[in-house]
This record gives sequence, structure tokens and C-alpha cells, in this order.
Amino acid sequence: MDESNRASSYLDEPPNSRLFLVTSKSITEENIREHFTAFGEIQDILVVKDKQTKESKGVSFVKFAKSSQACTAMEEMHGACLAEGTKPIKVFIAQSRSSGSHRDVEDEELTRIFVMIPKSFTEEDLKDTFKVYGDIEYAIIIRNKSTGESKGLGYVRFHKPSQAAKAIENCDKTFRAILAEPRTKTASADSDYVSNPRSEHSGNDPGSNSYSFAHESSSYATGDTWSSDVITRCLLVSSRVAVTQEQIYGLFDLIPGMDFCEMQRDQYSFSKGQVLVRYNNLGSAVYAKEKLHGFEYPPGNCLSVSYIDDGEDRTSPVGKMAMQLVAAQMMSMVWNSPAGAQLMKTCVGYTAPPVAQKARVQTDVALPPLKKLVASDSVVKERLFVIFNPSPLPVDVLEDVFCRFGSLMEVYLVPGRNVGYIKYADRKPAHEAIALLHGKVINGVKMKVMLADPPKEESHKRQRTY
Repeated sequence: MDESNRASSYLDEPPNSRLFLVTSKSITEENIREHFTAFGEIQDILVVKDKQTKESKGVSFVKFAKSSQACTAMEEMHGACLAEGTKPIKVFIAQSRSSGSHRDVEDEELTRIFVMIPKSFTEEDLKDTFKVYGDIEYAIIIRNKSTGESKGLGYVRFHKPSQAAKAIENCDKTFRAILAEPRTKTASADSDYVSNPRSEHSGNDPGSNSYSFAHESSSYATGDTWSSDVITRCLLVSSRVAVTQEQIYGLFDLIPGMDFCEMQRDQYSFSKGQVLVRYNNLGSAVYAKEKLHGFEYPPGNCLSVSYIDDGEDRTSPVGKMAMQLVAAQMMSMVWNSPAGAQLMKTCVGYTAPPVAQKARVQTDVALPPLKKLVASDSVVKERLFVIFNPSPLPVDVLEDVFCRFGSLMEVYLVPGRNVGYIKYADRKPAHEAIALLHGKVINGVKMKVMLADPPKEESHKRQRTY
């Protein structure tokens, strides 16, 4: 049966239960069924063929009964060989037929779920509830920015798509778990990150799981929407190196009034190196543009921040005057706040006025006193590998923490990832750092600290000594 004759509701229900395979042209439906049956109930297999020659095009679809089955199959079979002498296959989650993109095993939007929770829940309660379905990278409760009270909503990010799918399928229906996706650029600025149907039906059938997030917003082409004469509440942040949405969120949330932060992706769900940030007032956007355009983050990478036309008319003289007044008031407020002073202190060419600041390192760990770094050209005796949750700490804070054990040479953060390396000139202080810091929280960031794998050259030398 041709795919065009299959009902779209069947193909896409439940969501993310259909796989897209890129295979050798010699791979048959029997080969596919033999290798994929182990992952669950297969409802359909379609080998796409040339209409004239009837030969396989090397593309196939596999429909499972459950999303978790499809995700597990993707994780296990991507890169496998289905028959001797054939090339490794590529396995993706197939999108709906109206969308031309497919999702791979590293797509973060397949690993993050959105849930409704009791307002009494803490982050630990959220983790404890969902950890039965797999390893959790982070759990976040959405709170009212003014009162700090829970809104009864949260996000849970798993390490694997199959874990998130199992959580959605098996958790208590009162959580109403669904995959979290960005809302569209046209969504109301006053609404939450999710689409409105969830709140409208919150009192209805608790077993229903038919809510959907708005699809990802269309791409923003800077040349089409930006104008030096237009100042808006929407900013487009561009980066030459890979950054995560969480990293940009953490940076721009230092300025009060941020509505949302959304990574821009192409049709294949790959990051474009651009993040859309929107504030609920003009002054905050002006201040963010002024202070963060050209800001180095991560170190060595200058962020580019430009305005995006949000459709509001501010070209009239009265509009411009109002804009300037609001911007001046907001900049004055932020200037005098601790967060603003700390942000401005890090900007190139600016020295913040002396204000009372919190300690740079905030933790319950009893840290040793500060010690000086050793020369960066010293011989590396030990390297540590650090995983940060939810996002990396600044390099200066990490140097402050890890230098206290002595013999610290260098701190290196891997661009675009929540990991880094710590180099020591001696093994003893490195091991002391692991013993004291592994699993601890510094400035709200939990760290996993462990020995790093030795460089290849060193590894080969060690093997030759045995």
C-alpha cells in the first residue's frame, strides 16, 4: 500500500511512534521486520519504491504501537547493519506528513516533558516521581517571578527520548505529561510557555492527553525583519559557537521582565545558532541589547544581539518619546540592582560602581582557602571531567573553587555542552577536589566531578608499560 493512501491520523498517532529509515536499496521489508520486532508491536512497514522501476529508494518507514517502542528502536538501531555487506542504517523519528523534518536521537525536544503538578511539589519531589522512568538531567518547577510560588507546572529533562516517552505513557494521568515544545512567535505574551488549550481544559477529563504545544516558530531572517529605526521587545541573539537555550536564558534572565527564550531550529531540528528572546517591556529589551551585544559568552565568542520586528508601531514621535522614557526608567532601575551591577561588571570596558554584592561562590561546602594557579605550561598530572546541571558555571567561579586544592593549571568549558575539564599539575589536589565537590551544588549548579580519560598518547604509553 502506498504511503499516500495511509490515513495521516494512523501514521501520526501516537506522536513520535513512526520511524524514518535510510538504508541500502537492497534492504527489504523482511530485513526490517526481523531486526525491529524485538522493540515492540509493529503496526506497519513501508519501503518507499520508485513508481516506475519498483526498486527501493533506500528509504523506509516503520510504525510502532507506542512512542517509547519507536524511540528505543531509534536509540538501539541507529548505525546498525541489517544485512551483511550493507551500509549502516540511519534511524530517525518521522515527523507528521505535513512536516518535512525528522528528529534524531540527540534532539533535546524528544527528551523534555511538560507536566502539571501539585503546587506543593519541590524539584526533588518532581525528580523522585519521574526518576523511575530513566536518568533525569534536570527538573524545573515554573514559579511566579514576583512571589516565587509554584504555578503547578514543571519540566523534566531525561537523557534519552525513550525515557521521556515511557514517562508520558506510564505516569499518573493527573500529571497530563506531554513533550515540551517551544510556542509560536504569535502566541500571547501573557500566556505561559505552553499553548492555551491546557489551561482551558484543566478541569476536564484528567485522563486526557490530547493537548498539544504550538509548533516551533518560523525562522527569523535578520535581513528581513531588523531595522535600525525599529526598537522592539523582541531580540535575536546569534552565536558563532554552539550554545544551549538554557545558557542564553540564564544570561538574559539577569535583566528583569523576560517573557520567553526560544532556540531557533531548521526543518531538521538542528540549531541555527540563534535564540529568540522577548521581554514584557521595552526598557528591558533596550537595556539587554545595549549591554549584551558583543558580550563574550562563552569566553572568546561574541554574541550578536539585534531587534526583531514584533509588529507594534513605534515609529511616531510620540511613540519614540515614550520608548525613550520607559527605557531610561528601566535602565536606571536595573543599574541600581545587584543583578544589573554584576552584569555590567562583566561587560568590556565598564567598571561597576561599588555596591554590596553577594559572595561570588555560594555553597554549603566548606571550601579550603584560595590558592594561586600554577603556570599554564606546567606538566599535566591529572585531569578532571565535570558535568554541570542545569548549565556550566562561569570560568572565573570554577577557578575560584578548584584552585583551593592547589596546583590548578586551567579550567576549560566545552562550547555548547554542560561539561568541562579541570587540569592539575599534581594528582593529590585533583583527588581531593573529587572527594569534596562530587555531587555538590555551587551557585545553584550541581556538579559531577570525576577523573577524565587520559589523552590518547598517554593512554598508549600506559598500555606499553604493562
